[in-house]
Amino acid sequence: MNSTNWSGNYTYLAPRSAAPRSAEELAELVGTAERVRIAGTGHSFNGIADSPDLRLSTEAMPTRIEVDPERRVVSVAGPVRFRELTEHLHARGWALANLASLLDLSVVGALCTGTHGSGSRLRGLASAVRELEILTASGEVRVLREGDAEFAGAVIGLGALGVVTRVELAVEPAFEITQHLYESLPWPGVVEHAAELLATAYSVSLFTGFNEDVLRQCLVKERPDRPHDADLLARLGARPVAGQRHPVAGGPAENVTEQGSPGPWHERLPHFRGGRIPSTGAEIQSEYLVPLDRAGEAIEGLRAAAPAFAHLLLVAELRSVAADELWLSGAWRRDALAIHFTWHRDQAGVEAALPAVEAALPDPRPHWGKVWAMPPDVLAERYPKLPDFRDLARRWDPRGRFRNDFLDEHVFGA
Repeated sequence: MNSTNWSGNYTYLAPRSAAPRSAEELAELVGTAERVRIAGTGHSFNGIADSPDLRLSTEAMPTRIEVDPERRVVSVAGPVRFRELTEHLHARGWALANLASLLDLSVVGALCTGTHGSGSRLRGLASAVRELEILTASGEVRVLREGDAEFAGAVIGLGALGVVTRVELAVEPAFEITQHLYESLPWPGVVEHAAELLATAYSVSLFTGFNEDVLRQCLVKERPDRPHDADLLARLGARPVAGQRHPVAGGPAENVTEQGSPGPWHERLPHFRGGRIPSTGAEIQSEYLVPLDRAGEAIEGLRAAAPAFAHLLLVAELRSVAADELWLSGAWRRDALAIHFTWHRDQAGVEAALPAVEAALPDPRPHWGKVWAMPPDVLAERYPKLPDFRDLARRWDPRGRFRNDFLDEHVFGA
């Protein structure tokens, strides 16, 4: 098991680790640990996956992927990554509606931390969940289905309820995507028409440093049955670009998914090719979701605050996420503008700059797997269902076996 996360900005402190090979061994280890956390693929940038006692990896456990075409769901068990899942689905003519920017994420880990893709009509990845199977602290395996009273609280569960051993996700027939790249989009049109611009295609990503006169890139992902609004982009001053471009200036273009030609959904919806280094590797990430109807205010605030943080920034990305009902979703009950920051790996510098970023944003909700500065009492205001989630976690895990320092501080206020 790795001693640091993927980018190297966080070193795990757990004194013990183990890699169970069966459900029985997993249950035994969970039952005998004082505190236990599950390691995913190490793509979180904070201590959410660390443990003061035992850290478990499920990498050695059996995997299972089964499609039910009648119900249009796929059942996923074990340490399956999105790359493995998407290849399995596509080979059988099925797809997920949305994907994150890279495929090497653990399915369960991404769902539990509220990871999302992009699209004004697309909800976050966890909204595809139709059923959850969870090994609890008591050793009981509980199953929650969409519509159950506790379902909306458990899907983005932060690992605080137990070990998610199986999920069912909604699928749809496979489709194609074409990525179109634009550059030099002036800021005035972006500020005034942000929501309209982000809805111009199936998925839209805007890349910037916030301290330039124009946007660096506008990446438009188009389905054949939903052509993008090229006229709107032209009216706003964007210029089409041919060839491959990495979102980080100077980044290797061969690491991004193919731009300019149609291809399978799972080879175009992510920004980065599976198995390649996404972004830059040695980095820190932050992300905040703010109300989409306040997108212009958020952008103007960050543009004004850019002198406090732009020197640390490799690139920022603006995307849209449709509202959902999941308690700990950044898009809970509001369409959201997701603002993602890829920072140089300067932990002290980033932590010092984040208060200025957060002060510039209207009602920001941070991504659970990334780095933020707001104190726990402010975080609880941003996530109105956090008190209900605390109650849910205490019912499921009264001894706090699945808690750690990160959850104690940020979620439970201990």
